[in-house]
Amino acid sequence: MASARAAEAFKARFGTAGRQFSAPGRVNLIGEHVDYNDGVVLPMAIDRRMRVWASPRGGRRLSVVAYDFGEEAELDLDAPVRQTGTWRDYIAGTAFHLEQAGFRLGGASLLIASDIPAGAGLSSSAALEVAVGFALLTLAGHEVDLLALARAGQAAEHNFVGTRCGLMDQFVAAQARAGRAVRLDCRTHAFDLVPVDTTHCAVVVADTGIRHRLATSAYNARRQECELALAALQRRRPTLSSLGDVAPDELEAATAELDPRLARRVRHVVTEIARVEAFAQALASGDWTRAGALLTASHQSLKDDYEASCPELDALAAAAQAIPGCYGARMTGGGFGGCTVSLVASAALETFLRAVPPAYERATGRLARLWVVTPSDGVGEALPTQPE
Repeated sequence: MASARAAEAFKARFGTAGRQFSAPGRVNLIGEHVDYNDGVVLPMAIDRRMRVWASPRGGRRLSVVAYDFGEEAELDLDAPVRQTGTWRDYIAGTAFHLEQAGFRLGGASLLIASDIPAGAGLSSSAALEVAVGFALLTLAGHEVDLLALARAGQAAEHNFVGTRCGLMDQFVAAQARAGRAVRLDCRTHAFDLVPVDTTHCAVVVADTGIRHRLATSAYNARRQECELALAALQRRRPTLSSLGDVAPDELEAATAELDPRLARRVRHVVTEIARVEAFAQALASGDWTRAGALLTASHQSLKDDYEASCPELDALAAAAQAIPGCYGARMTGGGFGGCTVSLVASAALETFLRAVPPAYERATGRLARLWVVTPSDGVGEALPTQPE
């Protein structure tokens, strides 16, 4: 298996077996583009992981092998380089911001391998930041503060990569638990774990094949539009601290004087937060029909009000929604490419997996890859006798 080959490669390169750490990718079930607006989100970790083999070394340098890319790099903890446009930025940025938070790190040898599809909206970057950060903290003898670790990964995105993301992706990679989704209040960082029973309803992720780079996409523009909308609303309501403060029954009055484009952005944020709460209730009661309808409504809002979709995402969501037994589907992740997430009745799963790819290919001429995913644990270290 691939992880065994990566472990052998680490030993061959560095002369020791090393310790194995890993963090999961994630799929956001619902709550898109509301994390940086102090809203509530409901992601879950998936059973695809970023793995890091690591051992300490002297000095203040990191020797890193990116196994999947066939690349190596030497990173200096005392002189980190920003915005190289490569995978190095995620590692250098996380290490730098952990040290800024007071965690002194030491030199290390690292080998990184992943089965999370890169660029598909499943947060391989956050998994990389959290897995590497956890490994470096552990090797340096620190007790791991999971919130500080998540914040260091987010800061790496902001200052070393150039993506002004919220905290959701790094938080779920750190805090997730198997069998649960994470309901996270992005303002307070309070969270609870919501059971996801995949014995009756499968969670299916489908990849459009359209790769996005959030740092160079419209993602940052959408965040700026939210900030402009908030500033405009604060002129009449100075106590408003975020768009997450706007209640659904205040929406029409709040947006009446906004530019139509900004009003649409606010409408998405406010209605999406309400959908998260309703979705969590539907999960708790096992109401898959209601949960699926909320997914489909979320996609429509992301398409029309937030304009974060693309023709391929729309076609893949439509192909999923057309299959009997699919309760609902939407784009997931930052958008402008990447993946959809669908809720599919267990009895309909085989038909769904067989029928969606050709329907998508007929609509777009592209191939889709599908994965049935299960809610999985967050970051951790694999014991030597524990297979992954």
